[in-house]
Amino acid sequence: MTSARRTTLGLATALAGFAFLVSSCADSAADSPPPDAPAELYSVVSVADGDTITVDIAGTRERIRLIGTDAPEVNGTTECFGTEAAHYAEDILTGTSVGLVPDPTQDDRDRYGRLLRYVILPDGTDFDARLIAQGYAHEYTYDKPYQRQSAYRAAESAASSAGWGLWAPEICGAATAFSTSPASVAPPSSVELGPSAPSGAATADCDIKGNINSKGERIYHEPGDSSYPETVISASKGERYFCSVADAVAAGWRAAKN
Repeated sequence: MTSARRTTLGLATALAGFAFLVSSCADSAADSPPPDAPAELYSVVSVADGDTITVDIAGTRERIRLIGTDAPEVNGTTECFGTEAAHYAEDILTGTSVGLVPDPTQDDRDRYGRLLRYVILPDGTDFDARLIAQGYAHEYTYDKPYQRQSAYRAAESAASSAGWGLWAPEICGAATAFSTSPASVAPPSSVELGPSAPSGAATADCDIKGNINSKGERIYHEPGDSSYPETVISASKGERYFCSVADAVAAGWRAAKN
């Protein structure tokens, strides 16, 4: 065999080996899940509304409350955009499986017994964040900050600025979390607001935050509470500042569970 022929055969063998290696790697990559995909998936059994679903975990049905989100209600009084949010969640989640990620800064379950989790789609998409970014839910902080709070608040800000979903002026107007007019969520008429209890901004003497959570609970947060810095007051939802704990209690608010 000539030297030229040996060189040609050697090159052909090397190229064949390289092609096999590339093919093997491609096949392996095709069989691998996306890098952000959840390690374990759970079948979605049902969707209650935008922020609550039921999944099957080892044969047990568990209700899941999405961390950091507050979709308009559809159970009891239907809030503005609640039906649309529920349908959106159903379209995305029905018939699929999801990953569930706990947050070490939050409780394992809420007071209704629901597991508190981030819901992750099979492709690695954070469904909680997607719900907020598309305008189907508000960012929601309960008593203390959660790990993804900054990202969720940024997503809400972008959705609000763009007027997406429930943020569209022609959809819910200023009262984005309610199905009725802003006046319907004002404090009871028996409670005098007056200049000493401003609703839009804190003053030196009136800095107790009166927050309303997704279940309609009125909770006040005092300076020094762990939840105070992250609690945002929205006057359009009927939230306000108080000048004293006595004022807050008289108006129907309770203390935060810090």
